[in-house]
Amino acid sequence: RTCDQLRCTACDFRVSLFDDYIWDQSCDYLFFRNNMPELRKLRAKMIKKKGARAYACQCSWRSIAELTDLQTEQQLRWVCGKH
Repeated sequence: RTCDQLRCTACDFRVSLFDDYIWDQSCDYLFFRNNMPELRKLRAKMIKKKGARAYACQCSWRSIAELTDLQTEQQLRWVCGKH
């Protein structure tokens, strides 16, 4: 399980999550900076993958396909935003 109210302390954006998707490898900082949080624009670089989850804020993104502790990733500045 993961918090569904994650917030990024670097860009002050809510972290969006998308079940059964991963991010295309061509994603970069400017793509998210220019397109968050508009789902219709983000879909251009989303790939369907059953059991995976794509996370993104305006400055960071991750595709997770197996159980992963996101707290161990030092560069992520995502914290629980509401609980």
